[in-house]
Amino acid sequence: MASRQTQDDASVRVAALVVGIAAALPIGYLVWRAVQYGLSPSIDIATSSRTIALLRSTLVLAVAVTATSVAIALPVAWLTVRTNLIGRKLWAIVTVLPLVIPTYVGSWAMIGAVGPRGMVANVLGVDSIPSIYGFWGAWASLSLFSYPYVLLTVRAAWVRLDPSLEEASLMLGRSSWHTFRHVVWPQLRPAASSGALLVALYTLSDFGAVTMMRYDTFTREIYLQYRGALERGASAVLGLILVVLTVSVITGDQQLRKRDDMYRLHGSGARRSRLVELKRLQAPALAGLGILSTLALIVPLSVISYWLVRGVRASEPVWPSWSLISNSLIVSLLAAAVATIASIPVALVIQRSPGRFANTIERLSWSGYALPGIVVALALVYLGANAIPWAYQSTGMLIFAYSILFLPQAIGAVRSSLIQVTPSLEEASLLLGAQRFTTFRKILLPLLRPGLGAGAGLVFLTTMKELPATLLLSPTGFSTLATRIWNSTSEGFLGRSAGSALALVLLSSVPMSFLLVRNQGMMSDHSKQPIASHDAGNAKQALPSDPTETR
Repeated sequence: MASRQTQDDASVRVAALVVGIAAALPIGYLVWRAVQYGLSPSIDIATSSRTIALLRSTLVLAVAVTATSVAIALPVAWLTVRTNLIGRKLWAIVTVLPLVIPTYVGSWAMIGAVGPRGMVANVLGVDSIPSIYGFWGAWASLSLFSYPYVLLTVRAAWVRLDPSLEEASLMLGRSSWHTFRHVVWPQLRPAASSGALLVALYTLSDFGAVTMMRYDTFTREIYLQYRGALERGASAVLGLILVVLTVSVITGDQQLRKRDDMYRLHGSGARRSRLVELKRLQAPALAGLGILSTLALIVPLSVISYWLVRGVRASEPVWPSWSLISNSLIVSLLAAAVATIASIPVALVIQRSPGRFANTIERLSWSGYALPGIVVALALVYLGANAIPWAYQSTGMLIFAYSILFLPQAIGAVRSSLIQVTPSLEEASLLLGAQRFTTFRKILLPLLRPGLGAGAGLVFLTTMKELPATLLLSPTGFSTLATRIWNSTSEGFLGRSAGSALALVLLSSVPMSFLLVRNQGMMSDHSKQPIASHDAGNAKQALPSDPTETR
């Protein structure tokens, strides 16, 4: 049986290696293009003032968006998990919904609202208002529609925190702020780091928002190079620099994650925290959440509705055809299935066999997520045109591109479930004579279902919103809601794109509803706990009378 188990473990490692190599194909394309371009020209491009400026602007945007997302997510998570906020369950749903709005749709809505000749200019009766293009527009749109990545992970971790350490700190006379910094935050940091990593990589790879806001980053420059230059070696060099940035971010996250075992979430047998009474903070908290939801949700939907009405009145074809909807649904479902299945061996290797091989597999698997979709698409265009012409401009190649781009989302969700699975359950099954595949199917797979469902939902959600890969790899005559929005907006027909934008938001809400229901289920027991005073001086009254209750 030991020999059989060794063979099965080897099969998992081989499968993970195949997935990692497939995900790294675009990087191979970049390296090959850069080698063809030549060492000296590549160095000239990498060290040019233009590249340095792009590096600076890209890093500034990534850091600003990531920091802003964390700054938004932490207080929102605290309010919706640990307090007696009025309408707490409703706010827990509303504050996550901006994730269903693609950044290019959000940027389009911002331009339509406060851009030159937008809704605000029309209401004020002026020809134009100050421009929102550039860094501030890109920062605002990416932050408003990316912070839910951090919010989801932090809120899930906060629900599972054991309150005994926090209460002990308050009993010892520590302030609420000191307790948060030294007791609560170390336990939340792994979750916040995971969400921040997704936001940072998403910002590095974003194409739609920075292009619409006319802010120069590597993704926009690569797109312009590919579109306007016959020699694509320079774009390959820029793409490799972006890969280096990605690897640096992932490596930094791995170094921080080495200390994760120091902070236990104690979710298995711990009692739930008692809700904090906001008292005078109730009104400011509601006002803050109202402003956030208005900017991230109500304004985009209002702008879409405004242009939809204008398009209907002008007799424009605002409503998307059924083929656009079905195409978007089919490719998103297939991509979600492929990426989720491919994530299983990778997650098993990363979690169960840590080491250099696992780290290499993880970095390879994450590499495609930070590449702009335009680079991944063009790499596969070259592969299809030169190596496998039968796959060129096929739906299969499009699905493959989606899987490369969004594989890390599935890996992260599956790995989160795998962490909670006790290896002794599998060992007991094997000791009783069950085959490795039978153990996986009957023991491990049912325990991984929450992670598999969450991963598939995330991949479906992001595939629905993906734009550049869809533009380049779609078969002839194949269009989706995303391409319809982009084409109509590029031609200046905002009314025509409004119907597709609304349909895309509504369809993207389906997987988001699944994730929200799952999170609400985790929070249901927590919401039944009694209320404790917000005053740190009353911490002793919040403690149980029986000391054994805190164990």
